[in-house]
Amino acid sequence: MTDICVRVIDCHIFILQKGEPLYLMLKRSENQIYPGIWQCVTGKIEPNEKPYETAIRELNEETGLVPVKLWSVDRVNHYYEAVKDRMNLIPVFGVMVTEKTVKLSSEHVEYKWCPVIEAGEIMLWDQQKTGLFQFHKMITSNKSKMKLTEINF
Repeated sequence: MTDICVRVIDCHIFILQKGEPLYLMLKRSENQIYPGIWQCVTGKIEPNEKPYETAIRELNEETGLVPVKLWSVDRVNHYYEAVKDRMNLIPVFGVMVTEKTVKLSSEHVEYKWCPVIEAGEIMLWDQQKTGLFQFHKMITSNKSKMKLTEINF
């Protein structure tokens, strides 16, 4: 029987520049799983850690950035991992930061801040793209949803 698990998170990071959101894209190192792809902040949930706590920790570990605000995005990504015969359910978060300078971990070799369309074009995984676009819609046109989904940390 296929396992269903929640073991990783996706987290979309943005900064406001002239009132417009720019999204942080990270390029994977060649010595990592999924080498060379562009992605949002991702990471494994540690034992006794809540998924939103993972998002905060991974943000700091992968970028050195500190969240100003954090939201649960109205989306759960999913991915079937055939090698382990497991269905991964992936909580999606959005984070606002105010610092633009990133300190990359060894997991990534490059970063850039992008408008939503560019960020979506360079991402590989459709599930992550959909999460990005869903979060962008929340930021730009659904202030009531933003209030309801904000996580106090």
